[in-house]
Amino acid sequence: MTSSSASPRRALGALAAATLLTLAGCGTSGEQPAASGASSAAPAAAAKLIVIITPSPDNVFFKAEQDAAAAQAKKLGYETLVLSHDDDPTKQSQEIDTAISRKAAAIILDNAGADASVAAIQKAKDAGIPSFLIDREINKAGVAAAQIVSNNAQGAALGGQEFARLMGNKGKYAELTGKPTDTNAGVRSQGYHSILDQYGDMKMVAQQAANWDQATALSITQTILQAHPDLKGIIAGNDTMALGAYAALKAAKKTDVIVVGFDGSPDVVDSITGGGVKATVLQPAAKISEMAVDQADKFIKTKSTGLPEKQSIDCTLVNKDNAADVTNFAIKS
Repeated sequence: MTSSSASPRRALGALAAATLLTLAGCGTSGEQPAASGASSAAPAAAAKLIVIITPSPDNVFFKAEQDAAAAQAKKLGYETLVLSHDDDPTKQSQEIDTAISRKAAAIILDNAGADASVAAIQKAKDAGIPSFLIDREINKAGVAAAQIVSNNAQGAALGGQEFARLMGNKGKYAELTGKPTDTNAGVRSQGYHSILDQYGDMKMVAQQAANWDQATALSITQTILQAHPDLKGIIAGNDTMALGAYAALKAAKKTDVIVVGFDGSPDVVDSITGGGVKATVLQPAAKISEMAVDQADKFIKTKSTGLPEKQSIDCTLVNKDNAADVTNFAIKS
């Protein structure tokens, strides 16, 4: 038989337990109590974000930049957001606004104009987000945390020397230049002429901006050939324009005209091995992108890269002698 004197105490104990459970389950958020044995530790902090912004990845050079930077950032434990400004400063500014709104830890940027990009990069800096520039400089110091670029003057001198050699130091030639708003366009042209202007028997009969674009280069080359059917060579400020020039020459059955480019793109390297374009100047795109991410990582952790803002990386000449050793903007060691 159950003792009658124990029943009230059991009832009171059950009521108290039920009351405690009810109170534990109350709250305006509707949250439930933690399961037995659950950890009370705070969740781990989310990985910091690095935003990577370049011109269109339709150009393999910029695709190589994006891929190398994203891979290195992920290797170091960051999340990434990869965007393309398509050489439009307004779009670039909007993408930097996105980086700011996402509270990015850093921006890796191949910019959309030496002057037009300064305000947007300053805006990011004012928001506490450092920018690490690759490939293209801006016309102001102290705004970006780093500007890591190919040594365009050194590379263009290499290209100019090879072009003159292939031309036999004489003959008529044309030059295709990049966007006038891009510092690299002017630096490369000056580098070419630091060599070519030394040869009195070499005569430049045309110099036009093809804006880094293949179709534009093809059209301009067709016009130049009509005016100068005895043209002996074309030197281009990048490989995309070199490919456009060679396409026009091939269509006109003038493949003996010498074409030299600048970048070291896979398509031009293939053309060199196939006897088309004769030479290019390789920019270490992947290496520069990785360097930018490494420096961003150090800056995020220490507030300094420990290096000068402007850093210049030497280029390498690629011709038929070493084209087979080039892979993804790098020469196999």
